[in-house]
Amino acid sequence: MKSIFILLDSVITIYLWIIIINAILSWLVAFNVLNTQNKFVFSVLDVTYKLTDPALNKIRRFIPTFGSIDISPVILILFLMFLRNLIFEAFAPGLF
Repeated sequence: MKSIFILLDSVITIYLWIIIINAILSWLVAFNVLNTQNKFVFSVLDVTYKLTDPALNKIRRFIPTFGSIDISPVILILFLMFLRNLIFEAFAPGLF
């Protein structure tokens, strides 16, 4: 049972890092630091968009817009951290 919780924690942690990488890459592309004509940059950006956009789009439907500032990654990161803490406190209190 402990292995399942560790695996779930690892998956959530990897997804958190993918969200952070997606946000940083989108900022770098927006400020013309990275060129999307580069195939490596485009492929990394495409993979992170495909992995994060379904969850971020659901959040974007419910939060108001703040001009050009997108706070949906912050909300998703906070939700995933809450979910990870909830799993370990509610379902596995004696394992760790």
